[in-house]
Amino acid sequence: MMAGGRSLDTIAATSIVTLCLACLHVTSLKSQLFTRLGGLRYTTEPPISYKTLYFDQKIDHFGFLQDGTFKQRYLVADNHWQQPNGPILFYTGNEGDITWFCNNTGFMWEVAEQLGAMLVFAEHRYYGESLPFGQDSYSDVKHLNYLTSEQALADFAVLIQNIKTIVPGAQNSPVIAIGGSYGGMLSSWFRMKYPNIVVGALAASAPIWQFPDMVPCGDFYKIVTQDFAKSGKNCDANIRRSWKAINNVSSSVSGLQWLSEEFSLCSPLKNKNDAVSFKSWLQETWVNLAMVDYPYEANFLQPLPRWPIQVVCKYLGFDATVSDEQLLHGVAQAAKVYYNYTGNAPCLNTSQTATSSLGALGWFFQACTEMVMPMCTDGVQDMFEPEEWSFQAFSDECNSVFGVRPRADWAGTVYGGKKIGSHSNIIFSNGGLDPWSAGGVTSNISQSLVSIMIPDGAHHLDLRYSNKLDPPSVRAARALELKYFQKWIRQAQKSTGTGFTMSKNRKNSP
Repeated sequence: MMAGGRSLDTIAATSIVTLCLACLHVTSLKSQLFTRLGGLRYTTEPPISYKTLYFDQKIDHFGFLQDGTFKQRYLVADNHWQQPNGPILFYTGNEGDITWFCNNTGFMWEVAEQLGAMLVFAEHRYYGESLPFGQDSYSDVKHLNYLTSEQALADFAVLIQNIKTIVPGAQNSPVIAIGGSYGGMLSSWFRMKYPNIVVGALAASAPIWQFPDMVPCGDFYKIVTQDFAKSGKNCDANIRRSWKAINNVSSSVSGLQWLSEEFSLCSPLKNKNDAVSFKSWLQETWVNLAMVDYPYEANFLQPLPRWPIQVVCKYLGFDATVSDEQLLHGVAQAAKVYYNYTGNAPCLNTSQTATSSLGALGWFFQACTEMVMPMCTDGVQDMFEPEEWSFQAFSDECNSVFGVRPRADWAGTVYGGKKIGSHSNIIFSNGGLDPWSAGGVTSNISQSLVSIMIPDGAHHLDLRYSNKLDPPSVRAARALELKYFQKWIRQAQKSTGTGFTMSKNRKNSP
């Protein structure tokens, strides 16, 4: 997801977006993309089967001059669906290709049979194949104007109504929204805005409060630091010291060459700007590791060992007397755990930290309009170089890139901020290791706005396929989520006077 508030120089020459964003130099934007790419894995689970369908969706749900439509892609798996009136689990698509989320949201696939549920994965407008203006969708800001969370939620609502109309036996099917990360934000907001459409929502690792004046801007990086501090002696302290060491070594041409060779960089560092970009790349590496600190080997952002931060910290146990070169040798070995765990990478590419499966350019635009998520570092309570959050600098850079300025308070206005107690039937799950929990709902708001904390969980671990190495906390979280689903389904079917035969394997709800 997102991070923010970095200086303009920090990201010089490091943007991973090669389209019109070659000029983008604000790490607050870059980090918002980098730290989003850790959610869902390419899986080795048994193949899944689904149908790919398209719906003629309105480009603009809230005005009447633009009456065009586009093909919204959605995926359906109904082999376990119990007709009539069986439930529908509806994935609120994130900022990327919907097949990626479909293939990797294992929790939905694993509970479908037990619930007798149809699975629907809806693609978010402007991502994957769901382009409102085809190849012109990203051509200019006028075409991007309809890329908002509000339009996406309206897409989901209209799509569900259409499914219930055209699919025999679905008219009275209760629908539960499910999503993780930005998709989790959408699932919670979907229930808030359209309670007539969905009976409940699971919002996994959804930082719905990571907006101005809702949470301290430094909490995200504090959690990243805590993950490293608890994973090895002196680990966080040595990363904190590494920035000065890089500054010292990179002050000479020979030092830049040494760094390039020590880290096996594909593109050698040649000047001060390259060194700044190099530090930004390392910072994003540590953030990504915090997001994907899973208890088993995984292959999504990069092939990684189980509990990868513990492995990284084995190279960072030095005392304070170590030389700059010795310290940076350890940092290089630690970085190679992330980028070359398999040993197959001939060199490390500082222009890339994660998968390209998500929609970089679209998310940059969303960050520059309504998804304003302040972040900052102080170098004391976290292990990063101090950088303040500046909304003005952020706004100026957005204006220079897109010709638009963000609305700092809009998300709080339209979605309620912290005043959401009047809503119901939303589960907010968060992992104790996930830095995005800093902006998440981590305690119960009411009996039906509940928080499920997973102390040993990283970024929406509960949505991933189950694994024999899963900690008990995530197993318990999934079981509780399932019980809430069953409760919501029964309540909905009782209110409509409909029902279907429940599996004998289903347990009582809370």
